[in-house]
Amino acid sequence: MSGFAAAPKFLLRLIHWPPRIAYTLGLGPLMGRLVLLLTTTGRRSGKPRVVPLQYEEIDGKYYLGSSRGLEADWVKNILADSKVKVRVKARHMNGTAEVVTDTDRIADFLAVRLQRHPRMIGAMMKAEGLAGAPGRPDLEKYAAGIALVTITPI
Repeated sequence: MSGFAAAPKFLLRLIHWPPRIAYTLGLGPLMGRLVLLLTTTGRRSGKPRVVPLQYEEIDGKYYLGSSRGLEADWVKNILADSKVKVRVKARHMNGTAEVVTDTDRIADFLAVRLQRHPRMIGAMMKAEGLAGAPGRPDLEKYAAGIALVTITPI
């Protein structure tokens, strides 16, 4: 694991606060262009767990990448209970989440993200040791180490 995925857990939790505060202050429409708030149910505690995540909306579904793969707490919570709540922009909705580990589907998601946000995703790819404009083989190689979650609003 390298780059962002290798950051200490306490640091990852610390960087989650600014987007959560922004949503609380009513700045969801501004933050919601790139970041949504996902609420899962804690797999051990049963308590609501809120995490801000970058997303892509494709064909009415929300796609979330996990740089920590199946080891991310929010992914583990979804594996235990697929019912989630999503707050994106000014909307609140319930949804059903599905964890995807298929490398081809994840590479397709990465290609969409790279097309929509070339500078941001290019920088993330460089941080992971890939070319700033990676080809399909690079995306598939990177995809093998991460997980994808799709959320279908209900």
